[in-house]
Amino acid sequence: MHGSTETSGIFSVDALAGKARRRFMGTPFDVVTHQAVVRMLSCSEDASPFRYIVTPNVDHVVRLNKNPALLPLYTDAWMSLCDSRPIRLLARLLSLELPLVTGSDLTQSLFRSVVRRGDRVTLIAADGGVVADMAKAFPELRFRSHVPPSRVWSNPAALQECVDFVAQEPARFTLIAIGAPQSEKIASMLACDPRAHGVGLCIGAGLEFLTGRKKRAPALMRVMAIEWLHRLASDPKRLWRRYLYSAMPLLVLFVKEVGGKTGGMGSRPRATSGGSPR
Repeated sequence: MHGSTETSGIFSVDALAGKARRRFMGTPFDVVTHQAVVRMLSCSEDASPFRYIVTPNVDHVVRLNKNPALLPLYTDAWMSLCDSRPIRLLARLLSLELPLVTGSDLTQSLFRSVVRRGDRVTLIAADGGVVADMAKAFPELRFRSHVPPSRVWSNPAALQECVDFVAQEPARFTLIAIGAPQSEKIASMLACDPRAHGVGLCIGAGLEFLTGRKKRAPALMRVMAIEWLHRLASDPKRLWRRYLYSAMPLLVLFVKEVGGKTGGMGSRPRATSGGSPR
C-alpha cells in the first residue's frame, strides 16, 4: 500500500519524507528528518514484522566502499539515516540536503518520547555494565539483554545466537549497540527471520551516551561539525587510527562523487513499508 499509512500503523518513509532514497558516496541515505523518524517509531508495535534502522557515518561510508559486500546491510534497511555532519556538509556542496539523524539523538528521543511504560525492549550490548545502567535508568520498562562475545562478526554461531535471542520473544524495540558492521549484520539477519518482530536500531554508542557512560560534545562543537574532535580527545587510543585512516579515503570518495563515479546521488526504487528485505 502506497498511502501515507498502512493497516499496521507504520508510516511510509517516502510518503512522510516526500523524497526517494538517495545515494551519496556509494551509500544509501533516506531524506527524512529526525522528527519524522520519531513519529514513525511512535506508531510501531511489537507485533509488526521486523525492520531496522541504520545510521551510517564516515567510518561506515569508507568501509562500505572498501567492502561492497556490506552494502545490502544498508540497502535492505527500513531507514538509512545520515549520522555525520561532515558527510552532510559535503552533500550540501553538491546541493544535496541530507537531514542529520544521529544514532545518539535518535536513542534519546526514543526513550524520552516514544517508549511506553511496560514496553518490551531488547538490548544487544557490548557489556553487562551498559545493561545494568539501562535497567537502573528506566525501571518502568521490561528489558531483555544479551551480551555476545567479542569479535562476533567472525563468529557465525555467536551471530546466530544474537538472532535467536531477539526472535524468541517479541519486543517493540531492539537496540543493537555492538558496533559496525556486526550490528547491521544481526539486524539484516533478523529482517529475514519470520520469527522476529518490532523495530531494530543499530545505534553504535547510543546507549553509553544515553546513560552518561560517555559524554557528548558540547552543543557548539556539534553545530560546528567538530564533535569528532571531542570524541578523539575523550578516547584517543581507540579513535585516532580510525579517524586518520577515514579522513583521506572520505575526501577521495567525495572527489569521485563530484565526477559521478561512486553510484551518484540518484534515487532507486525501494519498499515503502517495513516488510522483510527482498
